[in-house]
Amino acid sequence: MLHIRGSARGTELTGTLFEPGEDPPAFRGAPDDDAPYVWVCDAFYEVESGGQTQRLGDREVQVAFESPMPRGFETREAAVEAATDHVRTQFVRVGVPGEEVTVEVAEVAEGASGTDA
Repeated sequence: MLHIRGSARGTELTGTLFEPGEDPPAFRGAPDDDAPYVWVCDAFYEVESGGQTQRLGDREVQVAFESPMPRGFETREAAVEAATDHVRTQFVRVGVPGEEVTVEVAEVAEGASGTDA
């Protein structure tokens, strides 16, 4: 299991990449083709009102979350690339330029919790 974490302006977003032999959580819309790699992470976007307040550097934004949508991949490389793009895109959606986002890929110790997106 890998955690792919993006950070920028004092906040972070982490998703989980489940690898072959690991059981990803069951979500409505989860890939049903038994993909060997499954990426699970929140998605969010800025809203005018409602949502949750998130501090990004020197400003506050209101964000609404979408349901996590697991995505299946055949290779680890493709999964990590898509996960990195996903994390950067979430920050772009709230006004943070993608080049400001630092992405880290970390192995999760066996027995650690799955998603913390």
